[in-house]
Amino acid sequence: MKQLITLVLITLILAACGAESQGKSDETDKAEQTEVEETNASGSGEEEEASEQDKEETEAQDEEATEEEATTQQDESEVPAEPQYQLTGNWSFEPINDANPEVALLTFDDAPDEYAVEMAKKLKEMNAPAIFFVNGHFIDTEEEKEKLKQIHDMGFEIGNHTNSHASLPDLTKEEQREEIVGLNDKIEAVIGERPKFFRAPFGQNTDYSKQLSQEEKMLVMNWTYGYDWNKEYMDADAIADIMVNTNLLNNGANLLMHDREWTYKGLSEIVEGLRNKGYELLDPKLIKTP
Repeated sequence: MKQLITLVLITLILAACGAESQGKSDETDKAEQTEVEETNASGSGEEEEASEQDKEETEAQDEEATEEEATTQQDESEVPAEPQYQLTGNWSFEPINDANPEVALLTFDDAPDEYAVEMAKKLKEMNAPAIFFVNGHFIDTEEEKEKLKQIHDMGFEIGNHTNSHASLPDLTKEEQREEIVGLNDKIEAVIGERPKFFRAPFGQNTDYSKQLSQEEKMLVMNWTYGYDWNKEYMDADAIADIMVNTNLLNNGANLLMHDREWTYKGLSEIVEGLRNKGYELLDPKLIKTP
């Protein structure tokens, strides 16, 4: 009987030890599994963080490259173009060397009045360069100065057309200086540079206005032809037709137009008509100035 009891007790003790051992083993397995999961989770987080960091570094490098490219393009655009055309005795332009002779220059006087900004926008869309000749009395207010700045910022050349559009032969030298040099000062204060081209009102140059233009390093420029101040051409279709189909249109022609409603409305047709006739629109930056 004693032996039986002893055998039962030994069996119970062994069973208890086995259960305890199994419990510890399960706890160890669970702990190891938890540790692995935590390690994997940590590793995944680090990979995501590293991936995000790589992405940010790549974006930063791309942005830096873009900025460098833009700076390079800006620096290149600031380099003056080598002159390829020069003014002739009849106010047209001829190639200096082997430039294309079939060109025409677009110019607009009395800017920026009512339509100059919209004209500039239309020309910009058509990739058509031009010179806008400014009158000082059109840039008296901050709003008017902003118009001038917009035209310049679109890449168009700004010319001097005197401060008040006065007849220069009727003025004293002092008055002519104020009309011309005074306007250059005024324009420079708005756009940060002085004009390179001068056109006298009514084409009435004087010896002194030519001298001032030379001192200011401006090219004195009249025109080859223009029509939009004549009553019969105060219509979009009429002005577009005559500007393209006049027999005065030849190589190097210097086209005079104005800040006028009918000229603005006929502008697209004028540009397209000149190009259809084989004329390239002359970039003023390619013109030789003093």
